[in-house]
Amino acid sequence: MNRLLKTMSVAAISFTLMFSMFANAAANLPDFTDLVEKTSPAVVNISTEQTQSSATGRQLNPDAQELNEFFRHFFGQQPFGQQQSPKRQQQRQRSSLGSGFIISKDGYVLTNNHVIDGADVIHVRLNDRREYEAKLVGTDARTDLALLKIEADDLPTVKMADSDDLKAGQWVVAIGSPFGFDYTVTAGIVSALGRNLPSDNYVPFIQTDVAINPGNSGGPLFNLDGEVVGINSQIYTRSGGFMGVSFAIPSKVAMSVVDQLKADGKVSRAWLGVIIQDVNNDLAESFGLDRPHGALVSRVMPGSPAEKAGLQPGDIIMSFEGKTIEHSSELPYIVGRMKADSEVTAKVFRDGDEKTIDFTLDKRPDDSKLASQDQQQQNRLGMIVGEVPEKLASRLTIQGGVVVEQVLGGTAARNGLQQGDVITMLNGKRINGVDDFSDIAKGIPSNRSVPMRVIRDGYPMFIPFKIVE
Repeated sequence: MNRLLKTMSVAAISFTLMFSMFANAAANLPDFTDLVEKTSPAVVNISTEQTQSSATGRQLNPDAQELNEFFRHFFGQQPFGQQQSPKRQQQRQRSSLGSGFIISKDGYVLTNNHVIDGADVIHVRLNDRREYEAKLVGTDARTDLALLKIEADDLPTVKMADSDDLKAGQWVVAIGSPFGFDYTVTAGIVSALGRNLPSDNYVPFIQTDVAINPGNSGGPLFNLDGEVVGINSQIYTRSGGFMGVSFAIPSKVAMSVVDQLKADGKVSRAWLGVIIQDVNNDLAESFGLDRPHGALVSRVMPGSPAEKAGLQPGDIIMSFEGKTIEHSSELPYIVGRMKADSEVTAKVFRDGDEKTIDFTLDKRPDDSKLASQDQQQQNRLGMIVGEVPEKLASRLTIQGGVVVEQVLGGTAARNGLQQGDVITMLNGKRINGVDDFSDIAKGIPSNRSVPMRVIRDGYPMFIPFKIVE
């Protein structure tokens, strides 16, 4: 009997200790109620109207519209078909849903560019159900931001934090309208900082595991102090739904864009004028670096600040204006935040030595002008190529060939080409350089595979290359 009582006593103590542990753990979890009550009035729902000509009179049903917008932004495709509506032969209207937040009492609202892109009318609905028609102040497609203005006074606002103070592991909260469910609150932690996505070279994204879905776009990401640290913009998904990987635009990037949009209605960026690539382990060894880091210059644009300063293909930019470059993707963001005519200094690794080069940055030309400068390089293969740096050619023991500087999409992407690949043969012909490559590319037949010899990470291989037209 005594043994039984003793056993029961031990079990009771263990249960009490376990309950106490769980209670303490629960007590340490954050309570978001005050944060949500304080910030929700400044979060808005955004809907748009777009009038489009339609010769066939076909119309998307509302469910397909929302899903198509989701797939367009996150996958670049629209899989849902259109339904025949013979009664509407000339025009139709389409609405899209997103989120945003008020950053000033006089009615400035920040959201994503893709939420309002192409809209004829933009509606902003507040937490108290007041609705306004918004004026578009300006957009910046490169950072996916848009600034709106509504005519109202004494509005509730959010406070912007310095996203540079954010650390991985911190709690964050999102408020938005996923699938049209207004003022939905989700929470998680910062998973990583400074993420660079292939299509967004000017944004060092905040990665979180906060549940974000279509309709959250443009909404705020808060820290526990109720300050905005980011603007929810993108998700990574293979299923079509949230999979634990979300991306937000840092508040520091956003406010820099806002200041320019308020002043000029557009964003101007500085320009260095180089095509760069990452330095992998093999390239680091071939150039004599102790480890892979820096941005390898594969091409210098004619007439650019880089050319005027004497930068050369094969140079490795190690630091720029005092900021160390670990990955090549860091450089565009650093340059893009600077003003044209800025005088800057870079440390460059060349021929085994570190050199200091001074630059005077220029204003970034229009994309159309850059495209015309690259017209010789851009071809029906969907990539930009350049001459192979001398040291790389020596290490690979090749003469001629071209290096893939940028994959533009289309054929190159479908056939698995990657930045940094060296192409030495195409359609059975040896490639002597960029001009030779362009001439050979023009003669490639459509809808038939041709052999392409590629050297990737030091290893040569042939791949079947097919242009579908």
